[in-house]
Amino acid sequence: MAVLMTVCVVFIMMSSMALADGPSAKVDNVNPWGSGGQITLVLSGCSGYSTITVTVEFKGKVKSASGWGFDTYKVDGNKVIATCSSTGPNSWGFNGNVGIQVEGSNITDCKFVSITGGGTPGSSSDNTPAGSTNAAPPDSPTRAHVDSVAGDDWLTTDGNKIVDQNGNRVWMTGCNWFGYNTGTNMFDGVWNCNLKESLAGIANRGFNILRIPFSAELLLQWKKGEYPNANYNQALNDDLNGKNSLEIFDYVLDLCEEYGIKVMIDIHSANTDAAGHNHPLWYTDRISAAQFKEALVWLADRYKDDDTIIAYDLKNEPHGKGSEDAKAVWNDSNDQNNWAAVAEDAAGAILDINPHALIVVEGIEAYPKDIKSNDFTSKDQDDYYTTWWGANLRGVKDRPLDLGSEERNKQLVYSVHDYGPLVYRQPWFEGGFTYESLYEDAWHDFWLYIVEENIAPVFIGEWGGFMDGDNLTWMTCFRQLVAEKHLNYTFWCYNANSGDTGGLVKDDFKTWDEEKYAFVKEVLWMDDNGKFVGLDHKVPLGNNGIALSDYTGEIVDPVAPAKATEAAEAGTVTEPSSDNTDGTAQAPVVSGTTEKPSGIPVVAVAVLSAVGAAAAAVIIVMIVRIRSLGSKKETPAETDPDAPVVINGYRQKSNTYNPRPVYSNTAEARKAQEKKAKDQ
Repeated sequence: MAVLMTVCVVFIMMSSMALADGPSAKVDNVNPWGSGGQITLVLSGCSGYSTITVTVEFKGKVKSASGWGFDTYKVDGNKVIATCSSTGPNSWGFNGNVGIQVEGSNITDCKFVSITGGGTPGSSSDNTPAGSTNAAPPDSPTRAHVDSVAGDDWLTTDGNKIVDQNGNRVWMTGCNWFGYNTGTNMFDGVWNCNLKESLAGIANRGFNILRIPFSAELLLQWKKGEYPNANYNQALNDDLNGKNSLEIFDYVLDLCEEYGIKVMIDIHSANTDAAGHNHPLWYTDRISAAQFKEALVWLADRYKDDDTIIAYDLKNEPHGKGSEDAKAVWNDSNDQNNWAAVAEDAAGAILDINPHALIVVEGIEAYPKDIKSNDFTSKDQDDYYTTWWGANLRGVKDRPLDLGSEERNKQLVYSVHDYGPLVYRQPWFEGGFTYESLYEDAWHDFWLYIVEENIAPVFIGEWGGFMDGDNLTWMTCFRQLVAEKHLNYTFWCYNANSGDTGGLVKDDFKTWDEEKYAFVKEVLWMDDNGKFVGLDHKVPLGNNGIALSDYTGEIVDPVAPAKATEAAEAGTVTEPSSDNTDGTAQAPVVSGTTEKPSGIPVVAVAVLSAVGAAAAAVIIVMIVRIRSLGSKKETPAETDPDAPVVINGYRQKSNTYNPRPVYSNTAEARKAQEKKAKDQ
């Protein structure tokens, strides 16, 4: 009996100690923007309570409150009291990443006040998967969509255009969805929405590429076999249950492929931190420059044969003013903060693994007015041209990036971000502005000259904002620029919880902001019949779009997997693939050869073993020549580049928006191409 009493006392003491510690909240980020504000928190120690109540206080006048991770939001003066129940729909918020957002006026700051646990002790519903595990990373995934073709969707460039492997110009018109950089370890908002339905909605509404912000830290954790919890609503996403955060990302790619969406990876920050993008450089006290590169290389290698991921934005918004010590520079130095050199090195490492990926390189913030007399040595801000973080590409004139060869340089795409006065009131917004003044003051000399001089494409990684006042005026001007210059872009952003811009969806992450969507829709890629055009040659974009081959009338021969190339370089023989569906097999790669004929009939392989390599080589060459004669394509007549056309009310040149035959499906496009070749 004494032993039993002792055990009971110890159990009660341990339970009391666990509850005595109580729940706690760590402030993750505070983001006020005048007409509203947001605070994000990481909760812990909440297990054992039936309710959790958090109080925060905003500086300014609060009119209404909402957020994520709580069931109710009560406004009490300038305070917000948010409550979550362990048995409610947001029980995942226990020990999770949560947020409180307000609308009001003169909101300048927010602070955490208190957190309390209520109710009788019991089992809380910690609605996240099991904690981080240590295991080898899962094998590189293989896409499951029945209509997909691996390796036919890689892109390259031609002057200032982004084109497919046949040279057909494409228009990347997408959006951003963040969360893999914030500590959510997946997309933000899946705490209140269904992931599959949300991605389907993005495709159905015509966004053909998704820029996904990541932290380098999360990628390195995945590489080590550590999988931080993905914070999501398990009740709404039972198809995610049992998967770790990396497996969920693989599932995201499966869904993107199914819906015809392509993906651009963005290293948004070194550290996993919702405010990590505020750090000016790609290395921190936690993540070294070498680790930044290591994260990119690991990701590129894992997905080297997966053309769902078609581009890598090496680093989001390198910045720093000329007067600051910690700043990104662009010059010929060997300094560790020379972004130009670092970008070339990282790009080379990715292209060594996957020569078909697009390499997206953003600019910096400040560039010297005279690089010869001031090679980033002056601390006088007046000695620099300054713009948005990552949007200063003036250095390309003095020091263009060189990825090592003409072929590799064709994979290079420069990138900038541009915003309106509600994000920051730049000098060019003062005293009023027009399209013409923005062109002169904010766009041309900083980056648009790269497009107009046909140096390279410029991708707009972020643009967007609230549809208010002069911010809407700026958005209208920028949309005009996107349309007239046919600029590739990803709109910022899908997320409702982007404090200074708002999102394409409202606070529940389910309801679309129809006014904002209608605004962006004018510059989504559509054919003459109003169908959205995707970037996958075979899979249509959602249920309101078509595949790229349906638009161009051409199919693209898939490239060989990277692993086959590695085998060739190692001097081994690659066996014929059994995955081909056209009755052909891949010819073996003989030791010492690097060029691999594709689509050789199976009979050629049999001949190789029957009559010897020498005779077979002659036969193979003859077959290749015969096939190439039958597959020559007629060079299309060039259109007059000066012939003006009007799209969505905007004057454009015909070579920036070139409608092509529209086919009902890819099979029809293939037949048309085969007939075209036969007629020759």
